[in-house]
Amino acid sequence: MNTITLSVSALLLDMDGTLVCSTGDVEQVWQLWCREHLRDPEPVLAMCHGIRSREVIRELAPQLDVEREAARLDELEMLHTGGDAIAGAGELLRHLPPELWAIVTSASEQVARHRLNCAGLPLPAVLVGAEAVINGKPDPEPYLLGAVRLGVSPARCLVFEDAPAGIESALRAGCTVVQVGGDAPLNPAVVAVIRDWREVRVVSGKGESLLVMLSMQGANQE
Repeated sequence: MNTITLSVSALLLDMDGTLVCSTGDVEQVWQLWCREHLRDPEPVLAMCHGIRSREVIRELAPQLDVEREAARLDELEMLHTGGDAIAGAGELLRHLPPELWAIVTSASEQVARHRLNCAGLPLPAVLVGAEAVINGKPDPEPYLLGAVRLGVSPARCLVFEDAPAGIESALRAGCTVVQVGGDAPLNPAVVAVIRDWREVRVVSGKGESLLVMLSMQGANQE
Protein backbone atom coordinates (compact mmCIF):
# COMPACT_ATOMS: atom_id res chain seq x y z
CA MET A 1 0.00 0.00 0.00
CA ASN A 2 1.37 3.40 -1.05
CA THR A 3 0.33 6.61 0.72
CA ILE A 4 0.81 10.16 -0.49
CA THR A 5 -0.28 13.36 1.25
CA LEU A 6 -1.20 16.56 -0.59
CA SER A 7 -1.70 19.98 0.99
CA VAL A 8 -4.38 21.99 -0.83
CA SER A 9 -6.91 24.74 -0.14
CA ALA A 10 -10.02 23.20 -1.73
CA LEU A 11 -11.40 20.21 -3.63
CA LEU A 12 -13.07 20.43 -7.04
CA LEU A 13 -14.98 17.26 -7.85
CA ASP A 14 -16.38 15.88 -11.06
CA MET A 15 -19.69 14.02 -10.63
CA ASP A 16 -20.42 11.29 -13.20
CA GLY A 17 -18.05 8.37 -12.72
CA THR A 18 -16.30 10.24 -9.91
CA LEU A 19 -18.97 10.61 -7.22
CA VAL A 20 -21.85 8.73 -8.85
CA CYS A 21 -21.90 5.39 -10.70
CA SER A 22 -23.71 6.78 -13.72
CA THR A 23 -21.81 5.50 -16.75
CA GLY A 24 -24.57 3.06 -17.68
CA ASP A 25 -27.26 5.69 -17.19
CA VAL A 26 -25.44 8.19 -19.39
CA GLU A 27 -25.08 5.64 -22.17
CA GLN A 28 -28.73 4.61 -21.90
CA VAL A 29 -29.88 8.21 -22.31
CA TRP A 30 -27.68 8.77 -25.35
CA GLN A 31 -28.89 5.51 -26.90
CA LEU A 32 -32.50 6.68 -26.46
CA TRP A 33 -31.62 10.01 -28.06
CA CYS A 34 -29.90 8.26 -30.97
CA ARG A 35 -32.97 6.08 -31.47
CA GLU A 36 -35.16 9.18 -31.64
CA HIS A 37 -32.90 10.61 -34.36
CA LEU A 38 -32.24 7.29 -36.16
CA ARG A 39 -28.51 7.65 -35.52
CA ASP A 40 -25.79 5.07 -35.00
CA PRO A 41 -25.02 5.28 -31.24
CA GLU A 42 -21.41 4.06 -31.51
CA PRO A 43 -19.76 7.42 -32.36
CA VAL A 44 -21.89 9.15 -29.72
CA LEU A 45 -21.01 6.68 -26.98
CA ALA A 46 -17.33 6.97 -27.88
CA MET A 47 -17.46 10.73 -27.27
CA CYS A 48 -20.12 11.47 -24.67
CA HIS A 49 -18.31 10.71 -21.39
CA GLY A 50 -17.02 13.68 -19.44
CA ILE A 51 -18.17 16.42 -21.81
CA ARG A 52 -21.35 18.45 -22.19
CA SER A 53 -24.14 17.25 -24.44
CA ARG A 54 -23.82 20.51 -26.35
CA GLU A 55 -20.29 19.62 -27.49
CA VAL A 56 -21.39 16.15 -28.60
CA ILE A 57 -24.30 17.56 -30.62
CA ARG A 58 -22.19 20.31 -32.22
CA GLU A 59 -19.57 17.77 -33.25
CA LEU A 60 -21.75 14.88 -34.43
CA ALA A 61 -25.09 16.49 -35.36
CA PRO A 62 -24.38 20.17 -36.17
CA GLN A 63 -27.56 20.43 -38.25
CA LEU A 64 -29.71 20.10 -35.12
CA ASP A 65 -30.79 22.86 -32.74
CA VAL A 66 -28.19 22.46 -30.00
CA GLU A 67 -30.14 24.05 -27.16
CA ARG A 68 -33.33 22.18 -27.97
CA GLU A 69 -31.51 18.85 -28.13
CA ALA A 70 -29.62 19.57 -24.89
CA ALA A 71 -32.96 20.27 -23.21
CA ARG A 72 -34.36 16.99 -24.59
CA LEU A 73 -31.36 15.09 -23.23
CA ASP A 74 -31.95 16.68 -19.82
CA GLU A 75 -35.55 15.43 -19.96
CA LEU A 76 -34.32 11.92 -20.70
CA GLU A 77 -31.76 12.18 -17.89
CA MET A 78 -34.45 13.09 -15.38
CA LEU A 79 -36.63 10.19 -16.52
CA HIS A 80 -34.08 7.42 -16.84
CA THR A 81 -31.14 8.07 -14.53
CA GLY A 82 -30.27 7.93 -10.85
CA GLY A 83 -27.09 6.05 -9.99
CA ASP A 84 -25.55 4.86 -6.74
CA ALA A 85 -22.69 6.72 -5.05
CA ILE A 86 -19.11 5.62 -5.60
CA ALA A 87 -17.99 3.75 -2.47
CA GLY A 88 -16.94 6.10 0.34
CA ALA A 89 -18.11 9.31 -1.37
CA GLY A 90 -20.96 10.09 0.99
CA GLU A 91 -18.94 9.70 4.17
CA LEU A 92 -16.14 11.90 2.86
CA LEU A 93 -18.39 14.68 1.54
CA ARG A 94 -20.41 14.88 4.75
CA HIS A 95 -17.22 15.59 6.71
CA LEU A 96 -15.86 18.29 4.39
CA PRO A 97 -16.35 21.98 5.27
CA PRO A 98 -18.94 23.16 2.70
CA GLU A 99 -16.90 26.22 1.77
CA LEU A 100 -13.91 24.09 0.76
CA TRP A 101 -15.37 21.90 -1.97
CA ALA A 102 -17.38 22.25 -5.16
CA ILE A 103 -18.76 20.03 -7.88
CA VAL A 104 -17.75 20.83 -11.47
CA THR A 105 -19.80 18.75 -13.88
CA SER A 106 -20.69 18.56 -17.56
CA ALA A 107 -24.28 17.76 -16.58
CA SER A 108 -26.84 20.52 -16.20
CA GLU A 109 -27.42 21.76 -12.68
CA GLN A 110 -30.90 20.20 -12.65
CA VAL A 111 -29.57 16.79 -13.66
CA ALA A 112 -26.64 17.06 -11.24
CA ARG A 113 -28.92 17.76 -8.30
CA HIS A 114 -31.18 14.88 -9.36
CA ARG A 115 -28.28 12.44 -9.56
CA LEU A 116 -26.80 13.54 -6.23
CA ASN A 117 -30.18 13.19 -4.53
CA CYS A 118 -30.72 9.73 -6.03
CA ALA A 119 -27.27 8.68 -4.85
CA GLY A 120 -27.89 10.02 -1.33
CA LEU A 121 -25.00 12.49 -1.56
CA PRO A 122 -24.99 15.97 0.00
CA LEU A 123 -25.55 18.93 -2.32
CA PRO A 124 -22.59 21.30 -2.57
CA ALA A 125 -22.73 25.00 -1.76
CA VAL A 126 -20.99 25.58 -5.11
CA LEU A 127 -22.11 23.65 -8.19
CA VAL A 128 -20.74 24.49 -11.64
CA GLY A 129 -23.06 22.87 -14.18
CA ALA A 130 -23.15 22.79 -17.97
CA GLU A 131 -25.08 26.06 -18.30
CA ALA A 132 -22.64 28.01 -16.11
CA VAL A 133 -19.88 28.16 -18.73
CA ILE A 134 -19.48 29.10 -22.37
CA ASN A 135 -16.87 26.42 -23.02
CA GLY A 136 -17.18 22.99 -21.45
CA LYS A 137 -14.53 20.40 -20.65
CA PRO A 138 -11.79 19.88 -21.92
CA ASP A 139 -11.61 23.69 -21.92
CA PRO A 140 -10.24 24.95 -18.55
CA GLU A 141 -13.22 27.31 -18.02
CA PRO A 142 -15.29 24.96 -15.78
CA TYR A 143 -12.51 24.38 -13.27
CA LEU A 144 -11.35 27.99 -13.38
CA LEU A 145 -14.91 29.03 -12.52
CA GLY A 146 -15.10 26.49 -9.69
CA ALA A 147 -11.94 27.92 -8.16
CA VAL A 148 -13.23 31.48 -8.53
CA ARG A 149 -16.51 30.64 -6.83
CA LEU A 150 -14.65 29.12 -3.89
CA GLY A 151 -12.28 32.08 -3.77
CA VAL A 152 -9.22 29.84 -4.16
CA SER A 153 -6.35 29.87 -6.63
CA PRO A 154 -6.61 26.99 -9.13
CA ALA A 155 -3.04 26.05 -8.21
CA ARG A 156 -4.28 25.33 -4.68
CA CYS A 157 -7.18 23.15 -5.84
CA LEU A 158 -7.15 19.37 -5.99
CA VAL A 159 -9.41 17.93 -8.68
CA PHE A 160 -10.87 14.40 -8.70
CA GLU A 161 -11.79 13.24 -12.22
CA ASP A 162 -12.44 10.03 -14.13
CA ALA A 163 -12.55 11.10 -17.80
CA PRO A 164 -9.83 12.31 -20.19
CA ALA A 165 -11.73 15.52 -21.05
CA GLY A 166 -12.18 16.45 -17.41
CA ILE A 167 -8.57 15.66 -16.54
CA GLU A 168 -7.39 17.86 -19.41
CA SER A 169 -9.72 20.66 -18.31
CA ALA A 170 -8.38 20.59 -14.76
CA LEU A 171 -4.74 20.44 -15.81
CA ARG A 172 -5.18 23.32 -18.24
CA ALA A 173 -6.75 25.30 -15.39
CA GLY A 174 -3.58 24.76 -13.34
CA CYS A 175 -5.04 22.32 -10.82
CA THR A 176 -3.53 19.12 -9.39
CA VAL A 177 -5.47 16.04 -10.50
CA VAL A 178 -6.25 12.68 -8.93
CA GLN A 179 -7.89 10.10 -11.18
CA VAL A 180 -10.83 8.06 -9.91
CA GLY A 181 -10.98 4.56 -11.39
CA GLY A 182 -8.87 2.72 -13.93
CA ASP A 183 -5.65 0.79 -13.65
CA ALA A 184 -3.31 3.45 -15.02
CA PRO A 185 -3.26 7.25 -15.37
CA LEU A 186 -5.14 8.60 -18.39
CA ASN A 187 -2.70 11.52 -18.46
CA PRO A 188 0.96 11.47 -17.32
CA ALA A 189 0.34 14.59 -15.20
CA VAL A 190 -2.15 12.78 -12.94
CA VAL A 191 -0.55 12.52 -9.49
CA ALA A 192 -2.38 9.39 -8.35
CA VAL A 193 -5.09 6.90 -9.32
CA ILE A 194 -7.60 5.73 -6.71
CA ARG A 195 -10.18 2.96 -6.95
CA ASP A 196 -12.80 4.77 -4.88
CA TRP A 197 -13.25 7.24 -2.02
CA ARG A 198 -12.39 4.69 0.66
CA GLU A 199 -8.77 5.35 -0.33
CA VAL A 200 -9.09 9.08 0.51
CA ARG A 201 -8.88 10.79 3.89
CA VAL A 202 -9.10 14.57 4.36
CA VAL A 203 -8.16 16.48 7.52
CA SER A 204 -7.66 20.15 8.29
CA GLY A 205 -4.08 21.35 8.03
CA LYS A 206 -2.41 24.57 9.12
CA GLY A 207 -4.22 27.79 8.28
CA GLU A 208 -6.90 27.20 5.64
CA SER A 209 -5.28 24.13 4.11
CA LEU A 210 -6.58 20.60 3.76
CA LEU A 211 -4.36 17.54 4.01
CA VAL A 212 -5.55 14.91 1.54
CA MET A 213 -4.15 11.45 2.21
CA LEU A 214 -4.41 8.90 -0.59
CA SER A 215 -3.82 5.26 0.28
CA MET A 216 -3.47 3.18 -2.88
CA GLN A 217 -2.41 -0.26 -4.01
CA GLY A 218 1.01 -0.09 -5.64
CA ALA A 219 -0.39 -0.62 -9.13
CA ASN A 220 -2.52 2.49 -8.81
CA GLN A 221 0.34 4.91 -8.42
CA GLU A 222 2.31 6.09 -11.44
